[in-house]
Amino acid sequence: MTQGRKRSQKWVYIAAFVLLAGGLGYLVAGGLKQNSVYFLNVSEALAQGTESIGRARLFGKVKPEGLQQKNDQIGVTFLLADKDTPEEAIMVRYAGAVPDSFKPGVEVIVEGSMASAGSLFQAETLMTKCPSKYEKRKD
Repeated sequence: MTQGRKRSQKWVYIAAFVLLAGGLGYLVAGGLKQNSVYFLNVSEALAQGTESIGRARLFGKVKPEGLQQKNDQIGVTFLLADKDTPEEAIMVRYAGAVPDSFKPGVEVIVEGSMASAGSLFQAETLMTKCPSKYEKRKD
């Protein structure tokens, strides 16, 4: 009888371990899927089709045309152009605090998703690339 009890306890531990490992695996896989974001430049996003873009990070340059920034309010609406082919652009709306280095011609990364109409990218984050960090030093 003692040996039968040890066997049943062994199976209980094995079943508990399998359930725990399965639960942890499910949580990790779900977390990775939820936090994964495509990183695209503007031409890649347009080639893919703006309707099919889910959550993404877009990289490009701020075009002077279409830039709408009010001094008394936070947020900005602008055209994000592809770095290599500037005629390809996506309209971006950002409602947060705009970085001081944000201006036409600056390279930016925006993270968010396409609005329901498919013609406007609704950004939740806006980061500017600081050109001084990437320039060659003159010795």
